[in-house]
Amino acid sequence: MLKKYITIALVFLSTGLFAQNVEFEKANFKDNKDGLKAAKKHIATGDDIYEKGPMFFKDAIEYYEDANDFNPNNAALNMRIGECYLSSIYKYKALPFLEKAVKLDANIDPYAHYLLGQAYHVDEKFDKAITEYSKYQGTAMANPDPYALDQLKLRIQQCYNGKKLVKKPIRVFVDNLGGNVNTEYNEYAAVISADESLLLFTARRPNSTGGKKDPMLNEHFEDIYISEKQKDGSWSKSRNMGEPVNTNDHDANSGLSADGQKFLIYMGKKGMGDLYECLLEGDTWGEPESLGKKINGKDSHEPSACYSPDGNSIYFVSNKQGGYGDHDIYVSHKDEKGKWGEATNLGTTINTQYSEEGVYMHPDGKTLYFSSQGHNSMGGYDIFKSVYNSDRKMWGTPENIGYPVNTTGDDVFFVISASGRHGYYTSASEDGFGLRDLYVVTFLGEEKPMVLNNEDNLLASVADPVKEVVVAPLVVVKEAQLTILKGVISDYLTKEVLEAEIEIVDNEANKVIATFKSNSKTGKYLVSLPAGKNYGIAVKKEKYLFHSENFDIPNTAAFQTVEKNIELKNLAVGNKIVLKNIFFDLDKATLRPESTAELNRLIKLMNDVPTLKIELGGHTDSQGSATYNQSLSERRAKAVVDFVTKAGIAGSRLVSAGYGEEQPIATNDTKEGRQLNRRTEFKVLAL
Repeated sequence: MLKKYITIALVFLSTGLFAQNVEFEKANFKDNKDGLKAAKKHIATGDDIYEKGPMFFKDAIEYYEDANDFNPNNAALNMRIGECYLSSIYKYKALPFLEKAVKLDANIDPYAHYLLGQAYHVDEKFDKAITEYSKYQGTAMANPDPYALDQLKLRIQQCYNGKKLVKKPIRVFVDNLGGNVNTEYNEYAAVISADESLLLFTARRPNSTGGKKDPMLNEHFEDIYISEKQKDGSWSKSRNMGEPVNTNDHDANSGLSADGQKFLIYMGKKGMGDLYECLLEGDTWGEPESLGKKINGKDSHEPSACYSPDGNSIYFVSNKQGGYGDHDIYVSHKDEKGKWGEATNLGTTINTQYSEEGVYMHPDGKTLYFSSQGHNSMGGYDIFKSVYNSDRKMWGTPENIGYPVNTTGDDVFFVISASGRHGYYTSASEDGFGLRDLYVVTFLGEEKPMVLNNEDNLLASVADPVKEVVVAPLVVVKEAQLTILKGVISDYLTKEVLEAEIEIVDNEANKVIATFKSNSKTGKYLVSLPAGKNYGIAVKKEKYLFHSENFDIPNTAAFQTVEKNIELKNLAVGNKIVLKNIFFDLDKATLRPESTAELNRLIKLMNDVPTLKIELGGHTDSQGSATYNQSLSERRAKAVVDFVTKAGIAGSRLVSAGYGEEQPIATNDTKEGRQLNRRTEFKVLAL
């Protein structure tokens, strides 16, 4: 019996080893003419679809496979099926068909070896891919179009890059965002707010606005969808953003501001598609407005963009003339009138002779993420990051963020949370919900070193146990160096939420670097404060006293989220506020230059309200003698009054008062408490 099974196995093995190319001819299928006729009809239908171009290849597969079921040993058909799969998201299915094609026909079209190289490349069989690519080199060299040889060399180099990257994988968890976000259709190009509370993404679903397919792309038109983070960490059921954000044409989200109150849209309504900006007013998104001619070219394609954290710059991708490759990354800065200025190419450190895509500026304001076919990509587009050196005014050499986030396919539209712990990207996986899904990547940092017992521990006896405690080194996960400040702005008395202006000042440079607004419906605000600056923050609204905060964030500061709800006080007699951006030299009444912006803010308030009369009060902590503290507080209050009067404010409207250590607002037992007690306040005396 065993011999019988072995014989049967050898028969099948021999058939596989010596299978020959079988053409779709009557002589080969004398006993099944109807089957042959049906198979040839399937091939003809597939060919008609194939001739429409690569965007339609995926639709031809089912017809070719029907014919292949009838005759699985035709080299040309296996090659065609493999080629079609390589143009779909199911590229991994191409390999067995292409392997069979070259085995069936030793003299097959050399292009089959190029396709087989791609299939091995996708499957991370890099050495086999290089071998097959090399077999196509003679054909590529004979091609009068230099693009053929250039692409071949690029793919071979990507294989060598892949071999290196796969040997040193980064430690990550990759999780599907779930059925509330992903469907059986295409979801991709996610963007997030800095605190990961809001998710916008692009999808191609049958229920898109207009409900039609793009005849050129053979895909549903793109629409933008939105989802919010729930208390349990899951994402809410995604919903179509509707009009006016979505139209009957392509509408794809691009960049989202850190606070989630404005975003950039690619709209295909005219030409090759342009970039637009959309603003949130309360809970309603406004009409998209074009970013203008300095960014959108008449004959160019601008598929993606992002904001800088301060909102004063836009990084975008374009294939406008004068670039270094097919699509390059550019930047445009907002001028004093709020208009976007001339676009500047980021240069050859970032841009290559190939395409760059999916640009994203991290909330730290210096780390740029983008995808590129160049640099040391391992296949298709890989995700890279580059850090801007403000001292040298140069971008750092782009760094491949690593395998397995980067793969042999196209890895595009990667965004990362403010903390640097989570990344969001698109992938096509067999275990996903559909075609392309959205995933979250959790970066785990370097692997924790193993702690081995030393010789003394191995020899220790029960009677004389070792007392030594061995502590394994901590695993440090690199996080971004910035502070996320967020909260709700409301009225001090009524608690009603307010839309207020938030002004961010670089105190040392005495320069306003950004302005934002809280949401008119919720009062929520969020600002990103990259490390390395002394920030003055002023919250202002008409008929209210301004509120100030100070954040002095050194370059070495770790990532943190600070939640600060701010209650604005009415401009009324008796109300007082702390001027948190008034600074003095140590133990002196000399105003430091960093105080200028806050003092100018106070002067503006006095000018805006000509009848306003205030008291400026100085306060100290309890260190030192009470007599000294009283004197110091009086001198500091007077210094502020003197500065304001020199600016033209009548002295009769100002009163200085020193309170020393007598009116603490926090404990004097801690460093933090004493710092709060050392303050300058102003109180409204009359209006």
